[in-house]
Amino acid sequence: MNVTRFAQAPEYVAPNHFDMLCQRLQGREAGPAEQLWLGVSTIAPGGHTGLDGSPMEKHYVVLEGGLVLIGEIDGVRQEAVLGRFDSCRFAPGEKRQLVNRSQQPARVLLAMPLQPPQETKE
Repeated sequence: MNVTRFAQAPEYVAPNHFDMLCQRLQGREAGPAEQLWLGVSTIAPGGHTGLDGSPMEKHYVVLEGGLVLIGEIDGVRQEAVLGRFDSCRFAPGEKRQLVNRSQQPARVLLAMPLQPPQETKE
């Protein structure tokens, strides 16, 4: 068992994340993990990520406040407003952006694999 107290969760810096505090709850520098890692980001009013893609599948759960999540795949763009306990999955390769357009901080849980999916050979 690996316990991480939120007050001691290590901070990390993610590229193209602005006005955000990112903390690792499990995996990577927060302790052992074989398949995925968990993090929590606190996003200040006006804070956001870039509209970037990743080979990793990503799952988000809004814990506090509200966020706008934007996804783009194959040139098709979608936007959704998420509130407390709403969730969203972004597929591997899908561009994603999180934006806090409110006047209150927002907190979101992130779960994603440690490694990109393995390509299968036919």
